[in-house]
Amino acid sequence: MWGVLIWIEVCFFFPVTVLFFCCACGVGRKYQVPVIYYTNLLISILIHRSMTFLWWRTLYDNIASFFYNFAVTTSLYFRLCIALERYCFIACPLLDCLRQTEGSVLVCVLVWTFCIVSVALAIFLNEFVRLIIYAALPAPLFIFCLAGTLKALPAATSVPTEEKRRTVGTLVLLLLNYFLINLPAVILLPVSLRPRRPETATDFIIMIFFLFSSLLDFILFAFMCKGPIDRLLARLCSMESNNTGDVTDVSTDRSDQVVRDEGKEETGSHDREDEEELESVR
Repeated sequence: MWGVLIWIEVCFFFPVTVLFFCCACGVGRKYQVPVIYYTNLLISILIHRSMTFLWWRTLYDNIASFFYNFAVTTSLYFRLCIALERYCFIACPLLDCLRQTEGSVLVCVLVWTFCIVSVALAIFLNEFVRLIIYAALPAPLFIFCLAGTLKALPAATSVPTEEKRRTVGTLVLLLLNYFLINLPAVILLPVSLRPRRPETATDFIIMIFFLFSSLLDFILFAFMCKGPIDRLLARLCSMESNNTGDVTDVSTDRSDQVVRDEGKEETGSHDREDEEELESVR
């Protein structure tokens, strides 16, 4: 079963990743979106795909293990770069250094350099706990980006509604991908780094996690482009607004009914008072 998953990843996900890389290179100019972080994410995924097969064939050699974990760590941090760029686009529009060419290139170089040095030290010094620490560092930033973006949405009047929906969808997808798939897989990854051992259920679980992560990365591409995803998000938002409107209408009807009942009671009390006055006069 392990070998079957390896061949599925190499024969299906590797070519699909190459296809999405070519599409991402051409979509930036068409839709005017910064795709440099996404293209670097796909490069790290391509390294991961190739090293999956090589690491399996070379029986967990240190060099193949380094490239494999280096690609996994790099993909985590480029997802974080995408989340930070989306947050700055909504909450800090004047701070556009992450969207400019010079700033984005500098950030990408820093991410590659940091991952090369940190993963190399963890692998060759056999300190695999560092990999878990490096994987857990982006957790508060993912939460902060989503919470800060939701808080800043009402004030971002210059941003189109479609762009706001795509931004929130991107951040939610990245958060789910990180906490439900990538973080558990990276935590289990040091268990599979023991040399010269047979494949276990842990390897199978890690492979399944990374396959689902790749599918979510492909879906992430749809949130970066204008098109069918806008209509889907608009329909979801309209359904939510309709449900909210129904609840509001019901509460309004109930309040109106209460007001009418109170008016009737007051009118009845006034009528009784008038009758008593007439009787007293008679």
